[in-house]
Amino acid sequence: MTIINRRHSLAIMGGTAASVFMPAIVRANTTEISVHYSMPAIFKEAQDAVLAAFSAKHPEVKATYLNPTPTYEDGAQLLLRNAATNSLPDVSFQGLNRLRLFAERGVAQDLAPLLAREDLVKLGYSKPLLGLGFHAKMQCGLAFATSNPISYYNVDLLKRAGLSGTDYPTTWDATIAASQKIKALGDGIEGMFFRWPGDDWMFSALLYGHGGRMLSEDEKDVAFNGPEGLAALKLFDRMVKEGGMPNYAGTADLQAFAAGKLGQMFRTTAQVRSISNTVGSNFELKTSLMPVIDPVKGRLPTGGAGGMICTKDPAKQEAAWKFLKFATSGEGTTLMAKNTGYVPCNQLAIDDPSYLGDFYKANPLFQAATKQVHLMVPWYAFPGQNSVRVTQVMVDNLARIAEQKATPETVLADMATEVRKLIPRAS
Repeated sequence: MTIINRRHSLAIMGGTAASVFMPAIVRANTTEISVHYSMPAIFKEAQDAVLAAFSAKHPEVKATYLNPTPTYEDGAQLLLRNAATNSLPDVSFQGLNRLRLFAERGVAQDLAPLLAREDLVKLGYSKPLLGLGFHAKMQCGLAFATSNPISYYNVDLLKRAGLSGTDYPTTWDATIAASQKIKALGDGIEGMFFRWPGDDWMFSALLYGHGGRMLSEDEKDVAFNGPEGLAALKLFDRMVKEGGMPNYAGTADLQAFAAGKLGQMFRTTAQVRSISNTVGSNFELKTSLMPVIDPVKGRLPTGGAGGMICTKDPAKQEAAWKFLKFATSGEGTTLMAKNTGYVPCNQLAIDDPSYLGDFYKANPLFQAATKQVHLMVPWYAFPGQNSVRVTQVMVDNLARIAEQKATPETVLADMATEVRKLIPRAS
């Protein structure tokens, strides 16, 4: 028979107390941070993988994702509202073209003091990577994912239309001609769709492809209203008139493509994984480079997301830095690339075959974007407080061409007039 005396009882109580309160001690030493990101349709699997790997390595930090916003523009608007109500997340992933806005508004915290403590080479942070997040004379963010526009092809439809399943159109003339043949198959099949709604990124692909630029070098006036900008809009107009391009809204093009009703689609490389998953075995899917416009001056915009630290609390900053540093590390970037299609930003992930070398060999659909890296230039970040409105002006004006309500010449003139009113220091 066991005799429970006072000392024994206290020992049992003490053991129980230790087991009860130990988790509380762990929680007390844990720093909680909130993290925001956009476009869960593209990023959810990648962000979930990053969070799981980070949490396993850093139990002292509890990172929690807030409800993601559908698009980069929605994410930017949310953060502006959060800033006004003093309810910012601790970390936010924003479109690379919006980092400047948050640097100028004091939302993004300068990462330079945190980077100064690190060995940048060991972290894989190259100068180009850092440059994508350097605005307003500060390191306001770190690139997490970069992308460029690529071509997606339904090889089955190409073959049915009498086209080769291996030699893809390398010019827009050939692309438009292919669209006509595919559309002629009938049965609700469309020949092509150039993803233009949402922001100015894909328009900039046509503008930069002709060797143009958004604003003048001193940023005091528009520069897209020259011959390059007109050529870009005329090409877009040809896609509608000659190529028979439908005016898809939302994700209608993705749905049509997955259903085998769209032959050619031009979108971000970031969606390679999700598009491949939705297509499945419905038809043979191939990806290729964007059609060439100007082989000498032509460039492509760098889309994607960059991570910012928004909190000013020292303890949360330290925890936020651990999270952001992991997300943009060789390991974090590898998880991102494998779960999306974005081009890796971290130099270690690019150079070390143990990260992505074998992956690209085994997954040819992901290779198109890597072959265009030499053409990539930053996605232009409009200066001043109206950058989001500038983007909307461009989208609204492109809609007039998509709906065949205005000529490229009229749209270009109107777009230039409206944007001039919104940029600072305009003459």
